[in-house]
Amino acid sequence: MTDKIALTPKTHTTPPAKFSHGVRKGNILQVAGQVGFLPAEEGKPPTPAGPTLREQTLQTLANVKAILEEGGSGWDDAMMIRVYLTDVEHFAEMNAIYNAYFEEQGLTQPPAARTTVYVGLPAGLLVEIDVLAVLS
Repeated sequence: MTDKIALTPKTHTTPPAKFSHGVRKGNILQVAGQVGFLPAEEGKPPTPAGPTLREQTLQTLANVKAILEEGGSGWDDAMMIRVYLTDVEHFAEMNAIYNAYFEEQGLTQPPAARTTVYVGLPAGLLVEIDVLAVLS
């Protein structure tokens, strides 16, 4: 039986409760919902990027990528990406940012994706993203 491995890259703070930023078991890697916090600094609370949707989305994608890489994975292994927005008016802008980002990353086979509006994020945060990856 393959062990479950909790993933916390150096760029991330220790989670505030009993959860992991990501978990890998065998060839399955689940990235927990990530938000646009800047890289962790010792002794400082998490600080959001931004305040724009663009800044937060790009930072959120960087945070997801760091967890994928910590688990020996990358965007090419992503099977499902779920995006949660706090404002329905952000759909078009987020899609443009998302498309440009993955074009820059050279992603040739896009994963399945789902975007939904979710208003439960902490104040000031505009986007959350989680990913399911299957490694070859």
